[in-house]
Amino acid sequence: MRRPKNREPSAQNRQVEAGRGSVSVSVCMCVRLHACARQLLSRLEDTTLWQAALKHPLGASAEVSRAAGFQDRQYRLQRRLWTQIDLEASDGEGRGDTEMMQQETAPVPALSKKTKQPKECFLVQPKETKEDATKTRKRRKKKITDVLAKSEPKPGTPEDLQKLMKDYYSSNRSVIELEELNLPDSCFLKANDLTHSLSSYLKEICPKWVKLRKNHNEKKSVLMLIICSSALRALELIRSMTAFRGDSKVMKLFAKHIKVQEQVKLLEKRVVHLGVGTPGRIKELIKQGGLNLNPLKFLVFDWNWRDQKLRRMMDIPEIRKEVFELLEMGVLSLCKSESLKLGLF
Repeated sequence: MRRPKNREPSAQNRQVEAGRGSVSVSVCMCVRLHACARQLLSRLEDTTLWQAALKHPLGASAEVSRAAGFQDRQYRLQRRLWTQIDLEASDGEGRGDTEMMQQETAPVPALSKKTKQPKECFLVQPKETKEDATKTRKRRKKKITDVLAKSEPKPGTPEDLQKLMKDYYSSNRSVIELEELNLPDSCFLKANDLTHSLSSYLKEICPKWVKLRKNHNEKKSVLMLIICSSALRALELIRSMTAFRGDSKVMKLFAKHIKVQEQVKLLEKRVVHLGVGTPGRIKELIKQGGLNLNPLKFLVFDWNWRDQKLRRMMDIPEIRKEVFELLEMGVLSLCKSESLKLGLF
C-alpha cells in the first residue's frame, strides 16, 4: 500500500528524534568543553594541576581533591578554572574553534638575541721602505743618443777607423789577419776639423780636381766616391758641393726609387766623375759589374754628421757592417798600394 502524502509522524517517533538531537548536542558540547579544558589547562605552569585535571574532568569535588593531596589554594584555582570553562562553553560553538585556530597558528615569539653589528675592516698597506723602492726600480738601459747627447762632438780621425775595424773583425779573425787590416798612414787624407763645408773640404784634399776630371774618360767608374748613411743625406751632400764640382758629372748611388739595372745602364752610357750614395747600393753595383774601383782616386766618408738620434754613420750597426764589407771588396788593397786615398769629412 502507498503511504499517504499528508501523514503526520506519531508521538513515539517525535520522542525518538528529539532524543537523538539532544544526544548529538550533548556529545558536541562535551567535545567542546573537553577541548576548552585542555586549552586552558595548558596555560598552567604547575604540572600537578594539569595531571589532576586530566584525572578528574568536569570538576572534581573538594573531598576528592583533598584526598589526592592538593592544598586549599590549588583547589580554589581548579574550581575557578572549571567555572571559566562553563562560561566559555555557553558563549557558543564557533568561539572555541576560532580561539583554537588562533593559538595554533599564532607565531611563537623568537628569543631576542643581541645581534652583533658588523665591524668595519680597514686594510692597512705596509709602508714601502727606501730599500724596497730601490729594488723595484728597473735600471734604464743607456742608449746611444743618451751617451752622444752628453758627449761633446769630436772630429773623426784615422785611428777611429782603425779601431772600429779591429773591433769588428776581432771575433772571427786571427792576430795575423788583424795585422793585415792595418792601413798605412799615408793612405789617409787630412780629416775635417768641423770647420769646413763639403766644398771647402774637397778643395783642400784635392786641389788638382779640374785636371783629374779632364783626364778621366773611363765608363763604369768614378774618380771620387762619397759614402753616407741615407739617400736624403746624399741629396744634401750633392746640393752642398756645387762650388766644387763645377762641370763634373755627379751620379746618385742609392736605392731610393732607383733600380740597380737603371744605374748600371747609366754608368755604361756616360762618364761619371763623382758618385754619392750608400754603402749597400755601391756594394751591389760592384757585385754586378756595373762599377769598377780601379780608376777610383778618393774615397770620402761622411763621418761626423749626426742624424735626429745623434748617431753618426758608423754608429748604426747595419751601415757599419756594409762599410766594412765594401772595404774588403778591393778598397783595402787599393789603399795599401797607395793608389786610393781615404778622407773623413
